[in-house]
Amino acid sequence: MKSESQSSKKAGDESLEPQQVRIMDRWSYLLAWLGGCVSIGTFAMGSSVVGQLNLLQSALAITIGCFVIGVALAINGAAGHKYGIPFMVQARSAFGFTGTRFPGMVRAIPAVVWFGFQSWIGAGALNVASATLFGYDNLVVFFIGFQLLQITLSVYGFQGIKWLENIGSLFILGALVYMFYSVIMKFGSQIDDSILYLEGSWGLPFWGATMLFLGIYSTMILNVSDYSRELDRYVRSGLLTTIYSMSILPATLFMGLIGLMVSGATGIADPIKVFSSAVDNKPLLVITLLFIAFAQVTTNVLNNVVPPAYVLMDICKLSFRKSAVLVGLLAFATFPWVLVRDDSARGLQIFVQTYSAFLGPLFAVMAVDYYVLRRRRLDLALLYDATGPYRGVNWAGIVASLLGALVALYFSTVAWYASLIPAGLSYYLLMKYWPVARRFCINDAAAQPETTTATDMPGAPASANR
Repeated sequence: MKSESQSSKKAGDESLEPQQVRIMDRWSYLLAWLGGCVSIGTFAMGSSVVGQLNLLQSALAITIGCFVIGVALAINGAAGHKYGIPFMVQARSAFGFTGTRFPGMVRAIPAVVWFGFQSWIGAGALNVASATLFGYDNLVVFFIGFQLLQITLSVYGFQGIKWLENIGSLFILGALVYMFYSVIMKFGSQIDDSILYLEGSWGLPFWGATMLFLGIYSTMILNVSDYSRELDRYVRSGLLTTIYSMSILPATLFMGLIGLMVSGATGIADPIKVFSSAVDNKPLLVITLLFIAFAQVTTNVLNNVVPPAYVLMDICKLSFRKSAVLVGLLAFATFPWVLVRDDSARGLQIFVQTYSAFLGPLFAVMAVDYYVLRRRRLDLALLYDATGPYRGVNWAGIVASLLGALVALYFSTVAWYASLIPAGLSYYLLMKYWPVARRFCINDAAAQPETTTATDMPGAPASANR
């Protein structure tokens, strides 16, 4: 029998130490990702390809994007699942203790902006529901209140996130099906004219669209170890690609196609105004708006609070609770209303393309570091030794990432894809031949045995809670 301290962890008791007690089985993990991926940003990406792709091309672009996401999540989340370490610790071998501030901030900034944007959308949904039911209309008040609610939920850490996502995911999936049906019933004829018979493109616009739907999740691809460290260690690694793809695909497919259809039919990109006009029944409209608000909560607490909170924990040495509160407060200053206007989602599209140009190279560097240079073997003692060989900055990781970002920005339509080979190859060559980087090769798999802890042994009990 495990003691209570061994089998559970307190709400909000998050740490950067190796995670020993895992709180999610495969089904809980799948539902968490399903609930966390209902992003209104996906709706906006669907709106942004209106006039470029037809319905079939859009559906295939979303499916391909989700498959690539699943593979990338499984690749970069393997270290966190195996060793129980978060992203900021995993990145130390490639960037150094001080150097991890670079990938950390690149990951944190989009998360804070997404937090603010999705909170603005959720607050807008609550505001319309309030105006419909009670005649009270004050978007600023709802934005502040909605943000404070999410900050409160966030401080409960992964234990609270687990139950929020698991309970909400089935409701979210049902609501998405209903919204899809309502859109077809309301705008069916316009959809036929503007989308079904459009010639579209199978060239660069098509592959650029796969990158847009991928780009929404490229932030999570980088820090997936923050989540995989909570998954039961005995879940097979080969199953993870399926879990990721199948949890992300339904929400992304529904939201992306809804955005494509309603924006193509109405010319409106604002999701709140679209759904307000699509649902004629007042009770159902209120339920739909509440769903939109709830979906923003489940997405924000999983995807946009935990990553920057861990970054602040590492850089500023704050507790998880203080970091989560600070992230929520920073989101107030992101001016989210600028990204999507009534007639265009172009601002959000540019935002996704730009940060994907920096996140792709970071993913490539970390993948090459773990699979090629370390051969999936990490020395945890070195990863937690601030005075050891990983001290300071590994300039090979920084230079390779910036080189990949330059290439990606030049090919902005497919930025994430374009960055991978330049960043990964240059990182490998720099690590092998640049004297400045040799110190960081001390954990080279050819010279180091695999580090094994007691809890990695079959049948071993979980260690004390972190």
